[in-house]
Amino acid sequence: MPIYKAPLDDVRFLLTDLFDAGDLATLPGHEEHTPDLIDAVLTEGARLCEELLHPLNRSGDEEGCHLANGVVTTPGGFREAYAAYREGGWTGLSADPAYGGQGLPHTVQFILEEFVCAANLSFGMYPGLSHGAYAALHRWGSPALKDLYLPKIVDGTWSGTMCLTEPHCGTDLGLLRTRAVPQDDGSYAITGTKIFISAGEHDLTENILHLVLARLPDAPAGVKGISLFLVPKVLPDADGRPGARNGVTCGAIEHKMGIKASSTCVMNFDDATGWLIGEPHKGMRAMFTMMNSARLGVAIQGLGLAEASYQNAVAYARDRLQGRSVSGTKAPEKAADPIIVHPDVRRNLLTMRAFIEGARALSVWVGMAIDRAERHPDPEARQEADDLVALLTPVVKAYFTDAGFEATNLGLQVFGGHGYIREHGMEQYVRDARIAQIYEGANGIQALDLVGRKMPQHMGRLLRRFFHPVAAFIAETMDDDALAAFVPPLAKAFAKLQQATALIAQKGQKNPDEAAAAASDYLRLFALVALGFMWARMARTAHARLAAGEGDAAFLTMKLRTGRFYMAKLLPQTDALFRTILAGAEPLMDVEADAF
Repeated sequence: MPIYKAPLDDVRFLLTDLFDAGDLATLPGHEEHTPDLIDAVLTEGARLCEELLHPLNRSGDEEGCHLANGVVTTPGGFREAYAAYREGGWTGLSADPAYGGQGLPHTVQFILEEFVCAANLSFGMYPGLSHGAYAALHRWGSPALKDLYLPKIVDGTWSGTMCLTEPHCGTDLGLLRTRAVPQDDGSYAITGTKIFISAGEHDLTENILHLVLARLPDAPAGVKGISLFLVPKVLPDADGRPGARNGVTCGAIEHKMGIKASSTCVMNFDDATGWLIGEPHKGMRAMFTMMNSARLGVAIQGLGLAEASYQNAVAYARDRLQGRSVSGTKAPEKAADPIIVHPDVRRNLLTMRAFIEGARALSVWVGMAIDRAERHPDPEARQEADDLVALLTPVVKAYFTDAGFEATNLGLQVFGGHGYIREHGMEQYVRDARIAQIYEGANGIQALDLVGRKMPQHMGRLLRRFFHPVAAFIAETMDDDALAAFVPPLAKAFAKLQQATALIAQKGQKNPDEAAAAASDYLRLFALVALGFMWARMARTAHARLAAGEGDAAFLTMKLRTGRFYMAKLLPQTDALFRTILAGAEPLMDVEADAF
């Protein structure tokens, strides 16, 4: 049975030492959300994930979901767990109090989502999809729609989905064919088929609210002709209670590689009644509210699964006896040394840990920016924070899921053959992690978004939101001898990122293939620098606390050692990535399509 313990000590370091969670309480509407309250909420959330959700992870994977007569049944224990999750108020943690939510900072939601994903990713898909639907409806829905539907999503009695993909179109939504015909009562008749719909049908809630992309009869071609509609599984009656069944059915559930306890459905809409969200033909704008929320949530999935895999790999490496240390026996009283003494095992473990702790710091930084963008009283500060979130969304979505999948594979590798079999649960983390690189915009699309949209947007204004604080930090700390292992490597990698940015901008203007060919390498280079920035900041904080004789010395010392590993062993990947970017598009594009 795999183990999991929520990393509360590391979270407290981030919220107390690296970033001041007290700043959140200075934002309008968050005055009561003090660091002590946040800590109490996260402590209880950790207990819920460890004791309720994690024990269902393996059994849910083994049982999966079942479809019979259009009804999907979730694995044993899921309904009871969801009821407890809902009754605890977790479905409305960061939701608007006007609709029954608790209104906590998005930063807290981010951290809780890591715990949930690490404990039981399949379970987390259900409230996660509802959170995305809530965000879109809250931002773009009419007052009548919000008043009727948002309280039910917030309290978890109803759930939500995102219905985008069709059999013939995934990334290119301009090809979608689902149609919406206006009705005399102001509603629309929705007809079409959507595939790969997470949580499209299940038995956890009394109603499911589908957010569906469709075309009106007068819609222009392409993405400019897409509208967004709310289509309930069950139509509410005059009192807002579930009434007649709508024309929405589940045609099949996918038999897939991972997240098997999450129902991934083919959904058929047959003259289903729906209501327009936002303006006609402006569905992509509303959809991206939902997608951006989902992309950040998917990034956290990669982080959570990496943490779960790491914890189990460390426990195994401490206990598994194999061979003797090449530098001399370390456990003479035993038949062999534990494998944690071997350099390659340590390389695997430290690679995982360095990614996890750097990524967690970056996720909290982004979470706090989301809170500032939403609530800061200064419009300029809100814009600055919103720019940073927009820039980093494709970076964290792609890198966290790529590196998260790599980390789960490293965890399996530590187990060797015992990781490949089901007994220890490590192969499930690998299978579950793989989808995160694909859904909510495949990672190649995230890279194109970074170089094609975010990089040139507003004459590079978004880039400056990241480049300026990094440059300022380097200038401030370059002469600090205590940070000699951190700041000079960061400065070197940051210079490479700046050079790559200028090169791609210059060459991409002449030939778009140049920017597209460099996109994935550039995103990874960007992400490595972003984590390097986090590690350098964490090192400065850890040194200061140790010098003051404060905090847990063992924890802070390990933080510095892990950070030095990142700077020495992982950040240098930026050199190779820069050389790859310099190679240009020709090695990719100078091949005839028929030659493949």
